[in-house]
Amino acid sequence: MTHCNSESVEFSRAGRRTVTAAFDGGRLTTDAGALLLREVDQQLGLIDSISECLPDPRDQRYVTHQQRDQIAQRIFSLALGYEDLNDQDAMRSDAALQVAVGVSPEEAKPLASAPTLCRLENRVDRTSMGRMSKLFVEQFLASHKSPPDEIILDIDATDDPVHGQQEFRFFHGYYRCYCYLPLYVFCGGHLLCALLRPSGIDPAKYSKAVLKLLVGRIREVWPDVKIIIRGDGGFCRWKLMRWCDRNFVDYIIGIGRNSVLERMVEPLMQEAHDRWEQSGEKQRLFADAEYAAGPWDYGRRIIMKAERLAAGPNRRFVVTSLYGDPQALYDDIYCHRGEMENRIKEKQLMLFADRTSCQSFVANQFRLLLSSFAYVLLHHLREKHLAKTDLARAQVSTIRLRLLKLAARVTVSVRRIVFHLPTSYPYRADFLRVANSLLSSYG
Repeated sequence: MTHCNSESVEFSRAGRRTVTAAFDGGRLTTDAGALLLREVDQQLGLIDSISECLPDPRDQRYVTHQQRDQIAQRIFSLALGYEDLNDQDAMRSDAALQVAVGVSPEEAKPLASAPTLCRLENRVDRTSMGRMSKLFVEQFLASHKSPPDEIILDIDATDDPVHGQQEFRFFHGYYRCYCYLPLYVFCGGHLLCALLRPSGIDPAKYSKAVLKLLVGRIREVWPDVKIIIRGDGGFCRWKLMRWCDRNFVDYIIGIGRNSVLERMVEPLMQEAHDRWEQSGEKQRLFADAEYAAGPWDYGRRIIMKAERLAAGPNRRFVVTSLYGDPQALYDDIYCHRGEMENRIKEKQLMLFADRTSCQSFVANQFRLLLSSFAYVLLHHLREKHLAKTDLARAQVSTIRLRLLKLAARVTVSVRRIVFHLPTSYPYRADFLRVANSLLSSYG
């Protein structure tokens, strides 16, 4: 039988031995992997750059928690899996988080409380966040030692459900909930834009303005790079394509079905159906044609896919400025946009980008940026220091579980802070490899 009091618990016996748990282990942490995040940030200088974007109006004579430390506390906590400000009531005294932030790990001097961090979130203005948003593309550019020949910018939107009376909440008919509609731009695994938007708008709203800023900055540094814009049918807007044509930017974008396109693909669809009836196997046929919707300024190339499955016919259409075989463009370029959806899932489900529960819309945009900066740290860790390991393509949640959620006993003396890690830690080799890779990069 289990017995417990306020300080210990006596569990059922293990053979002849008693089993007791007591709260007398000393200074412990479950997040010693925060030390890796600290080293990543020191490489990137990310948190210092974020803090420089935000003026601090407080009288520094009376400040206990520096602005830079508060930003680091929030970003590291999100990366470690702590989504809520209320989590800081316990985490603010965690030795690993204190060391990662850069303060002395003293229990008597905890990090910022939830109310202090809430005040930080609610004093950030749009101008400061505009400066912060530029850091994403700067980190992307700095991650390349030499200019690439070609890059593909993926653009997409997703739903961010809200459950209160947040500012600018709207009911979205497609998602069937009250939500925001954040806009994301990725290049491979690199996040270039995270813009919170109300959901009562055109899904493509602000997409041309965002891409114009990104392309302009990228070409300032890489004037000869070939840029391709890739998106689903929600971004098939003729003014966006016209801008791309005029600025030598290629595109491959989905386009919704309509009666004209259905008539154009019908002969191809009939051929796919006939082949399926003869063979009983799935058929996929491709062709291209010129098409111009009513508002378009001129006709553009449309790739048509006619697919016959056991479940029935499947038609898809893509508009593009690219040359080449229709099937190769569809399979090898357009279909790979699905990888961006995995990155959005990481942001939403694993880094809590949908934790937009502030009353103020601007404060919720800041929360989205904090989650995005946590993603930047973890993606850099994955891309640069896990490239030759079995975690090279791991999701954020797997990296967190294997490398960051690491128990340790912490001892502090005048000259040393020591994290005593478990001898039986199953991912010891991975942790040492990553730590050595991070530290060797200073040389």
